[in-house]
Formats: sequence, C-alpha cells, structure tokens
Amino acid sequence: MTIIRPLFDRVLIEQVKAQETTSGGLIIPDSAQNPPQEAVVIAVGEGKRNSNGELNPMGVSVGDRVIFSQYSGTKVEYDGKSYILMNVADLFAVVE
Repeated sequence: MTIIRPLFDRVLIEQVKAQETTSGGLIIPDSAQNPPQEAVVIAVGEGKRNSNGELNPMGVSVGDRVIFSQYSGTKVEYDGKSYILMNVADLFAVVE
C-alpha cells in the first residue's frame, strides 16, 4: 500500500464535503456553494529543524479537523481522491 508522507513542516489534508442543503431544507446548487475551508489532517511531516538543529513540533496530528487558507497549498489527486498538501503555517485553527 502506497502512502503519501509529507516532508518537513508540511501536512496533507482532505477537505470536508460542502453542505448541500440549508437548515430549512433548500438544496444549494454546486455553482452557489463556496468550497469549505475545513479539512481533516490525513498525514503530517516530521517538522522543521531550527537553527540549533532541534526539531520543532508540529501543531497538528493525524485526524485533527482544521481550518485553512482557501488559496494555499497544492492540490494533489491520488488513488481517486483529492487532497491538499500545504505548510502547517497555512493552517489557521484546530476545530475541537
């Protein structure tokens, strides 16, 4: 089984599906939906080393739900799924 393993301070995320209906039950067409800025962390790199050679810990771990910048990262298609590969600094928050 092949696994995508991000390098250094990068993370691999998978966007959550956009909400397709309103709270009142109306269906939102694809053309009117904004892409969600929430995702699930699929894989995490080991982190980046500082000037002393110490490894800075990553602020997220696999399985975390995060909010990210809409225009950051690189879209990756693998095994029929869409992912985004980005620097951990482009993540804004962990949803708890």
